[in-house]
Amino acid sequence: MRHLTYLTLALTLAAPLGGQQPDRYTLDGDFVAIYNLAGQLQVEAGQGDVAVQITRGGADGARLTVAQGEIGGRPSLRVIYPADRIRYAVGKGDGRTQLRVRDDGTFGDGAEWEHDRGRDRHQDGRRVTIGTDSGGLDAHADLTVQIPPGRRVALFLAVGRVTVTNVSGDLRIDASSSAVTATGFTGSLSIDVGSGTVQATGIDGDLSVDTGSGPVEVSQVKGKRVSIDTGSGDVTGSDLQGDELAIDTGSGEIRLTGLRSPRISLETGSGRVTADVRADIRSLEVETGSGNIAITAPPTLGAEVEIETSSGDIETDFPMQVTRHGRDHMTGRIGDGQGSIAIETGSGEVRLLKGSN
Repeated sequence: MRHLTYLTLALTLAAPLGGQQPDRYTLDGDFVAIYNLAGQLQVEAGQGDVAVQITRGGADGARLTVAQGEIGGRPSLRVIYPADRIRYAVGKGDGRTQLRVRDDGTFGDGAEWEHDRGRDRHQDGRRVTIGTDSGGLDAHADLTVQIPPGRRVALFLAVGRVTVTNVSGDLRIDASSSAVTATGFTGSLSIDVGSGTVQATGIDGDLSVDTGSGPVEVSQVKGKRVSIDTGSGDVTGSDLQGDELAIDTGSGEIRLTGLRSPRISLETGSGRVTADVRADIRSLEVETGSGNIAITAPPTLGAEVEIETSSGDIETDFPMQVTRHGRDHMTGRIGDGQGSIAIETGSGEVRLLKGSN
């Protein structure tokens, strides 16, 4: 087995990905960025500097190069694809992804990386197409990234899969069309996916998930803020705890159990909402354009309540001092009235149920 080479960021470097064995690189910095257009991305715990192991794939894999150097004042590693059309298959899908790629190999929103240069390159770069039927360059790169505790890292991937396991730090994942799975993370985790499924479990810290299209499943999350936003897709969660919990889906069901947060906001444009709240709340807001809503709360619940449905019944297990009641509207007080609950559905029934101790 040939000796693996370790490179630093002293100079900007472009080198071919050669041989059958993976190449290995290191990134020395508190905040680093890694860019790759196509492939599998495995993220795991490491020691020392951020280490990246790259294994090329495809008939044209030898044409890929690696560039290192500062971008926007921050160390970066970029896999360079010398083509505007890239052939790469992931899973069973035959989809096609298009995006703009700059000459230095960077892509994505780019804004926060460009402040040091005083300009935003969001619209810069050539248009690149990636897909199973795209023709062109048959190449991809699989990356294993080892992150020491406490580092701040941004990972950019266009098409492929991302797997994060037992990492501690400040991690941002920005992907165009990729499935993302994170397990056993400590710190701050941000996941932004244009299209793809997201699964996160065992997260100790803040969690932010934003996907244009795809289901989101989260469990065993404990952080100050938990935020999930998907344009289209179901959101499923269990054992979620934080100072603030916000979930928004343009179209899809919201199904949650074991919620422990004083401030909860749940909204879907179309779909049912089911939530099991296990702790007292200060503010609970639930809204769906069309669908039934069922909220289970502790017997000790105390709140000012407003429930509205344009078409559907209203049911509650809690003794309520009603101040206003109509066919489609109810306001009143439960218990000491210390919290606030606002529930609204355009079409569907509303149930406010009493859970067990």
